[in-house]
Amino acid sequence: MSAYIDTLNAKFADGFTTSAFRDNQRVLVSAEKAPTVLFPLLKCLKELCGFDMLSELGGIDYLNYPNATDRYAVVYGLINMVSGERLFVKAFTNDPDPELPSVYDLWRGADWMEREVYDMYGVKFLGHPDLRRILMPHEFTAFPLRKDYPLRGYGERHNFETVTRADS
Repeated sequence: MSAYIDTLNAKFADGFTTSAFRDNQRVLVSAEKAPTVLFPLLKCLKELCGFDMLSELGGIDYLNYPNATDRYAVVYGLINMVSGERLFVKAFTNDPDPELPSVYDLWRGADWMEREVYDMYGVKFLGHPDLRRILMPHEFTAFPLRKDYPLRGYGERHNFETVTRADS
């Protein structure tokens, strides 16, 4: 067992579970624990365990996924820049208002990554300094990477302003 798991067990005994797939180590935080455990757990991984780089942050929609108990997950890909070790932290959240704490205060690079997950999946990041759409028009009201979003959309494109460009 890795040293960081011992550190996490000492601080967050029942706050997470672990799993592994091939060489990927995972720390899983349930939807019930995520609002209170996620931020301190990630802070501990950064400050005490050396996982100082957030390399990726992405969303998952588990709608209709076999044996899934939660609707959404946000995956944080962390790297220990000294040892090169990688770790994935997966935090779950559910409808009707999927929310997780923002990690912007730990890693400034989470700014646009959290905005993208919000824009595509509708997961709100509490404490984010500028949580607004980054890919879709601000008038857009749906979340296109949710699995219940229709393939051809809801007809939103007819409701947006048309931008015309002058020929050069």
